[in-house]
Amino acid sequence: MSNILIVDDEQSYRQLLSLVFEGDGHIIRTAANGREAVDVIKKEPAHVIISDVKMPDMDGIELLRQVRELYPDVGVILVTAHASVETAREAFKLGADDFIEKPFDVEELKLIVKKTLEKQALIDENRAFRRAQRERGSVKNIIGNSAKMQAIFQMIETVAEVQSTVLITGESGTGKELVARAIHDLSPRAEKPFISINCGAFTETLLESELFGYVKGSFTGANTNRKGLFEAANKGTIFLDEIGEMSAAMQVKLLRVLQERRIRPVGAHDEIPIDARVIAATNRDLKQMSIDGLFREDLFYRISVIPITLPPLRERREDIADLVAHFIRKFCDQTGRQLSISPRSMQLLENYMWGGNVRELEHTIERAVALERGDEIQPERFPEHITNYNPERINAEFELPDTGINLSAHLDNLEKTYVIEALRKTSGNQTKAADLLQMQVRSLRHLLDKHSIRSLSAQMRNGE
Repeated sequence: MSNILIVDDEQSYRQLLSLVFEGDGHIIRTAANGREAVDVIKKEPAHVIISDVKMPDMDGIELLRQVRELYPDVGVILVTAHASVETAREAFKLGADDFIEKPFDVEELKLIVKKTLEKQALIDENRAFRRAQRERGSVKNIIGNSAKMQAIFQMIETVAEVQSTVLITGESGTGKELVARAIHDLSPRAEKPFISINCGAFTETLLESELFGYVKGSFTGANTNRKGLFEAANKGTIFLDEIGEMSAAMQVKLLRVLQERRIRPVGAHDEIPIDARVIAATNRDLKQMSIDGLFREDLFYRISVIPITLPPLRERREDIADLVAHFIRKFCDQTGRQLSISPRSMQLLENYMWGGNVRELEHTIERAVALERGDEIQPERFPEHITNYNPERINAEFELPDTGINLSAHLDNLEKTYVIEALRKTSGNQTKAADLLQMQVRSLRHLLDKHSIRSLSAQMRNGE
């Protein structure tokens, strides 16, 4: 049983087709023109629309155009007594499923409707299959049976159905992009693009042109018009990773886009409407940054309508064994090998603090699989900082004295020490130093200014 909408300004045709398709068990609704038909399908979409072309108030071609914007998969069959090659060409260009002339054979029309419904059923089946594949893939890529991860899974399923902006926070390596992709894959936008960009990887000027696009001649090298990522993500999702690295000027421009839902390409005069869901992520404390004047408070509240905080791996140690098994399978599948892991090796992995979180664990297992020549991963395949890790010794080093400490000053001093050590190890190379500290270069430069040691980088680079 299908829902069929018959649109014709002649009542006799509406009555005739109603009787024909009701006799086949279909639910029939009717409309006298295109405008009335749009109102009907907005209340309840149809499976198939059979519409005359020539009608007052809104003709069949305009109806087809609006239906394709509202419901791209609805079957549309156009009927006309004044057929022309131009009309038929335009109808098929706009996505009509078929085109038939009056007077028509009722059995022929019934066959066209049957084929249209079969085509729709196949589309629905394929969509359901692809969605199931994506859902399985999304969930499969986020490993965790701990209570904290189960809460994250539940949150993903809940927010996927709404259109609100999501802010995903968590330390580097906790899987923020995987969560963003899962939200997209479970959402009504799943068939549309998922576009990801690392905001910390671009200068302010380049980031603006990447996000909003540009027009030919807007700057040197702009030889053609280029679509921005917001436009490319239309009807889909755009993932703004490391949004905390965005400059103040870009924050203003992004805030306006989120408020107005329109973008202006670099060098353009006209704005372009966009419909892209925004998911942002950061490993920084944007709330504190807004208090410190480093991030716009109004933008913070605009992007954090729905906040999701990912726990670090050290707070969900019960997931480590599952993650290890997953990564061993992943890297063994690439080489056609079969490996297990020794009890001692697993104990080392479960005891370690994992400052780099899941990403660090993944790289550790990849290295171990590549180096292991036996059938079982041994501790010797791990880096020394893992095999030599001793929680009791670490705790003793950080024992709190009876007199207490100025925690803020102590942490600032510790932070400064690590920054200087990273610069020393990399001979003042800020990019490499940022990699050692697992942060963006922009964040490192902020710390250099905070501790008044920016000149130290140049001195080390020059061997002073």
